[in-house]
Amino acid sequence: MGFRELFSESPFEPLRQHMDKVKETVDLLRPMFERVRDKDYQGLEEISKRVFKLEHQADQIKTEIRRTIPTTFFLPVYRGDLLSYLKLQDNIADSVENLAVLLTIKKLELPEKLAPDVLALVDKVLEVYQSVYEITGLLRELTKAGLEGEGIGDVLDKVSRAELGEWEADKVQYALARKLFALEEEMRATDVFLWSNIFTTLGKLANHAEKTGDRIRRMLTT
Repeated sequence: MGFRELFSESPFEPLRQHMDKVKETVDLLRPMFERVRDKDYQGLEEISKRVFKLEHQADQIKTEIRRTIPTTFFLPVYRGDLLSYLKLQDNIADSVENLAVLLTIKKLELPEKLAPDVLALVDKVLEVYQSVYEITGLLRELTKAGLEGEGIGDVLDKVSRAELGEWEADKVQYALARKLFALEEEMRATDVFLWSNIFTTLGKLANHAEKTGDRIRRMLTT
């Protein structure tokens, strides 16, 4: 079934296919950081290649959706909102790809003092993403109900959870940055620079996920 037929069933079904591909990319996030922690650079290289491939596949799905998104029949939500939602989803995969690049620029070392906190930040970012991913599953049933009913409350609850998680991720990121710069005398300047960029990119990933949830809320409540 092509995307045009899927749109006739639900405006969110093709976007769910895109999000499924994004999830495959996000699922490789923690394994990449674990490989850095373990200094398994060969394993990291292999995972990063998978990330690049999956991100490209997500881009292909995004392009096909943009090409076929219907303009000739009624949609229960504004077409521009769907495209904005698609872009935000794609930004998540882009952030994972950016992290794969940053983690493989050199054989980056993760200080033992930072490792638990770094993985804690990764897990917090993944929590934010998971809330948004679960929303895309709820949208299928919500569409069948005409985007009305009790299901909207479940979606909005998960959006609120994503917002709270993104705020918590910001706090973890800030605390981790302070710990990083407290170690700058013990680390290579290039490593401090790279880790700082990595923490920032993780924060952006959480932010893109939270904004995706917010876009869904706007589509359902306006």
